[in-house]
Amino acid sequence: MLFPPIGEAGQAKLLSSRVAIVGMGALGTVLANHMVRAGVGFVRLIDRDFVEASNLQRQMLYDEADAAGSAPKAEAAAARLRAANSGVTLEPVVADLNWSNAEELLGDVQLILDGTDNFSVRFLINDVSVKLGIPWIYGGAVSSRGVSLTIRPGETPCLRCMFGQPPAQGTTETCDTAGVIGPIIHTVASYQATEAFKLLVGAQEALSRKMVHWDLWYNQYAAVDVAKARKNDCPCCGKRTFEYLDASQEEETIQTLCGRNSVQIQPVRPSRLSLGDWADKLRSVGRIEHNPFLLKLHLESDITLVLFPDGRMIVQGTDDPVQAKSLYSRYIGM
Repeated sequence: MLFPPIGEAGQAKLLSSRVAIVGMGALGTVLANHMVRAGVGFVRLIDRDFVEASNLQRQMLYDEADAAGSAPKAEAAAARLRAANSGVTLEPVVADLNWSNAEELLGDVQLILDGTDNFSVRFLINDVSVKLGIPWIYGGAVSSRGVSLTIRPGETPCLRCMFGQPPAQGTTETCDTAGVIGPIIHTVASYQATEAFKLLVGAQEALSRKMVHWDLWYNQYAAVDVAKARKNDCPCCGKRTFEYLDASQEEETIQTLCGRNSVQIQPVRPSRLSLGDWADKLRSVGRIEHNPFLLKLHLESDITLVLFPDGRMIVQGTDDPVQAKSLYSRYIGM
């Protein structure tokens, strides 16, 4: 309240605001921390995954007890945040955000914050945002690099104006294959949170019109003006076709293999992966076997990931599509 651009009136607006955070990993935990401690009145925490020891280096709401108990991230985060501010309403949702629930989970808030780690979910958020007129703030971080963009339907370019399609499976790095340092997480998420405060208190004039990039290790910063990047022929905000809310996308992608305790994930757009390159990338994660036709990654949890050159994967050792999708996203990227 002592900060003039917010003040008492702005603080009251924050208390009456409703925000959804998609993904309670590295970015999501920082975003949630900022929202709750700033007094945003309602925060929905959406995540499909559980806490593991490898998360603790960067996902700063969790501890070793959460990892030992395989606590769902949304529930563990909510418990920690309730202890920080009991005056706000927290709604943890342990679920995979997809075409069937996205509008229900995101449609009753004023702002959507991106704490995810894959472009398929971001394009789904973008569809909901444009369809329902709800702003969202894109953020991503890997290695020492990060990026953020504030998207306001009807006023700024949407994500599909900027990128067209998600990158092909296996062509982008993930935190589990390239690593990530904690400071870039805090840089990106704190920038997202500041933009969120501007939106929620109505400080439209202070919002950034640029896509911001950082590389903290190599001392690089860039802010690219994207105000003129809106495309009249954009499939989403131009033509208003919301294909990521189309059930057929998800139905074609994931299939439980009956009687095999396995789940197959088939990318909508096939890739051409070098299995040799992926063997080198994944060798530090688990035991590798590969031939010209497939690569097997044996994990310590009795899970085996079988990767094919077209990006298809069979996840052996589970019949849970949500777990299989999470593993694919973690090690290959979606």
